[in-house]
Amino acid sequence: MEKIIKTDAEWRALLSPEQYQVTRHGGTECAFTGALWNDHRDGVFHCVCCDLPLFDSQTKFESGTGWPSFFDPAVNGHVASREDLSHRMRRIEVLCARCDAHLGHVFPDGPKPTGMRYCINSAALNFKPRA
Repeated sequence: MEKIIKTDAEWRALLSPEQYQVTRHGGTECAFTGALWNDHRDGVFHCVCCDLPLFDSQTKFESGTGWPSFFDPAVNGHVASREDLSHRMRRIEVLCARCDAHLGHVFPDGPKPTGMRYCINSAALNFKPRA
């Protein structure tokens, strides 16, 4: 997959201030405030920066955390990860594989079949209903 690289000014022009802070600077929206945390429509969640399909609503579950949570990415290779040692914690950061947008974090406390919980910021996602 070809990487999408933009200047800081290009990202700022494309995104809202909250989307920019979350996706380009690793920010986090407050729990239970994002537009998609309680969204139960059928469809696919795409990267707000580059429109890559990231998560399917069929893998979304109620984690009780206040952020959209998924147990698996929609397409293998569309979500990347790396170690995050910020805030005196050891976590795994989740990124868009095409544009390196910060999406959230993944934890090994999710439901079957994967046991994973991808805890994702609404500000990093665009929802597209299934046709």
